Amino acid sequence: MIDQDAISAVLQAGAHRREERRRFLRIAGGAAAMAGGMTLLSSCGDDDDGPAITLQPTPTGTPSPTAAAPPSEADVFNFALQLEYLESNFYLFATSGQGLPANLRTGTGTQGDAVGGRQANFTDPVVRQYARELAEDELLHVQFIRRTLGSAVAAQPAINIGGDANGAFTAAARSAGVVGATGVFDPYATDENFLLAAFLLAEVGVNAYMGGVQFLNTPAFIEAAAGIHAVEGYHSGLIRTALVTKGIQTPALNVFQNAQRISDARDTLDGTANTGLLNQGGDRDQGLGTPDNLNLVNADANAIAFVRSPSQVLNIAYLAAGPNIAGGGFFPNGVNGNIRSTTATG
Repeated sequence: MIDQDAISAVLQAGAHRREERRRFLRIAGGAAAMAGGMTLLSSCGDDDDGPAITLQPTPTGTPSPTAAAPPSEADVFNFALQLEYLESNFYLFATSGQGLPANLRTGTGTQGDAVGGRQANFTDPVVRQYARELAEDELLHVQFIRRTLGSAVAAQPAINIGGDANGAFTAAARSAGVVGATGVFDPYATDENFLLAAFLLAEVGVNAYMGGVQFLNTPAFIEAAAGIHAVEGYHSGLIRTALVTKGIQTPALNVFQNAQRISDARDTLDGTANTGLLNQGGDRDQGLGTPDNLNLVNADANAIAFVRSPSQVLNIAYLAAGPNIAGGGFFPNGVNGNIRSTTATG
């Protein structure tokens, strides 16, 4: 079971919502069993939250000599889980001073700790409530995906969520020009810094789920991924709205400018800067606009969220552009699972 004492502040209001998610697991598991796509488990492994569903493992047959085999459903969910480990640890540390409990970090691959996190100095009670909502949702995503994967679950890798001189958030802020080459960006220092850090992470999650769903075939898994993707979209909109409010209230904080810098940095890292892809204005990954012309939704000309491939997501998470990169940034030693390195094709 989860250590309720360690993260009670985050989970206190979540009992009803957890029950709804457990009910979905039972429904999804039953529907999939009838379709022959998955198997109901009699226990959940990490905790006693009810039955789980298992994914088909990565195919073990001989790969085609001309094309790499597409990722399996287990690969897709394990890749998503690596991002959920990152987000949940960041939000949990910010709201409670502690990360994921030990029983939610186990699995295949090299298990690591989340370092650099601490409780945030929230002064705005609304932002504090937002942070608690984000922490609870991402924790539940971790639990859900781990139950779905069952024995195929990949462990939490080493994660850097620090805001000191050697922290990944500082490296990201320097790369984006939010701070100078020797400046420090502490996401736990102020409400605005927390929101900018959340802005960096949440929107990558939206695009990652868009990129992963194409490899899913089982209806219940598609529904689950779409549901998580929808919640990530809610998170993105909430964070954007909170940042806009701060930027309008206090122009000296440079919220609009810094959000745009982060947006541009994501495009540079994933190799799509100045490509004009998808968006009529020529900017694929968009900032918040201006106080007189707000942009609260990061979408293309048809109001559709755009896709980032797993490789492009890893370029951003590793804070390094280009192919053949297997670690760095928020994941110093890389992620666990079969999708680990960036590719030349993006």
